[in-house]
Amino acid sequence: MIRQNDAQSTSARGGGGIAPTRIVWVDIAKGWCIILVVMMHSATGVGLAVGETGWLHSVVAFAKPFRMPDFFLIAGLFASRIIVLPWHTFVDRRIIHFLYFYSLWVLVTLLAKAAVLEITTPATFLAAYLWAFVQPFSSMWFIYLLPLLFLAVRLTRRIHPGFALFAASLLHTAAASFPDHNAYALGSEMSGWIIIDSFSLYFVFFLIGDLHHDRIFQFAGFSASWPRAALCGLAGWALLNAGAVATGFAFIPGVTMLLGIGGAVAVTTLSSILSGIFWIRWLAYCGRHSLVIYLAFALPMGAARVLILKSGVISNIGWMSIWVTAAAIVAPLLLEALTRGAALNFLFHRPQWARLPRG
Repeated sequence: MIRQNDAQSTSARGGGGIAPTRIVWVDIAKGWCIILVVMMHSATGVGLAVGETGWLHSVVAFAKPFRMPDFFLIAGLFASRIIVLPWHTFVDRRIIHFLYFYSLWVLVTLLAKAAVLEITTPATFLAAYLWAFVQPFSSMWFIYLLPLLFLAVRLTRRIHPGFALFAASLLHTAAASFPDHNAYALGSEMSGWIIIDSFSLYFVFFLIGDLHHDRIFQFAGFSASWPRAALCGLAGWALLNAGAVATGFAFIPGVTMLLGIGGAVAVTTLSSILSGIFWIRWLAYCGRHSLVIYLAFALPMGAARVLILKSGVISNIGWMSIWVTAAAIVAPLLLEALTRGAALNFLFHRPQWARLPRG
């Protein structure tokens, strides 16, 4: 069952205003998710810069069917305890919280990339910043979308679960019929509006996490208790997923949803098995700080890519991508640790002025 009586937090590392009693396999699953996301962006950036692809691109392609679906399913696991909070508390912890970090980090990123984006005047900068609240900027669409998913679940909680899932499945299938032609990111050009398309694609996974959280936790417990059987199941899933990706079958509308769910179950299974291994807890640390990494990975990723390419010390594209990925993950964690309690604490910890006053 979902644990209650959670302490309140204003930190980005807790993912949005509530610091639950930590469940190790959930943190490990979130760690896998954020690493796969950063890996995709890093490999794509390196590939575009050198005009070639490497072995890590194959790993990224393998993860494409389940990378983001798993992220949203895990995020939905704890939605049921959030949506029942009073509106004042809900808005503060799930709307204002993400709005603060989105507003701040779009500003930081635009300032850092102004020259590259040819933003040369205050007027063009202001226009670009305001436009980011209409069309989310770069990878920040995930932060933009999360509060909308929580709000949607709250507003539809009185709808029969079966009907809600059916409607969400239709939305996903419709959106998946309009691929974005990106070989490494499951996306959609259904409407041309990022939030509409991404909501349509991923709401079903968030809803599954919310409605079936008890079953998912029970399955995780079974996987941890029967690791050999779980590993056999993982091997079968990996072969099926790899075959579907290689043949293009993975990206047929409808199949996308099944493979997304299957991949989320696979990550749950693997995370449950690994939860008892002490040295793997670094993955849980990444999971606990997944929002920190997501907010700040783009800038060190770009810097690491430029440094590695200019230095010429690594010639293998796959290993270039690995080192860029590592830098993009480690740098935000170091920055959060260094700024915690200091003048730049506001980068990852929501200050009191950015909270709604208690009613």
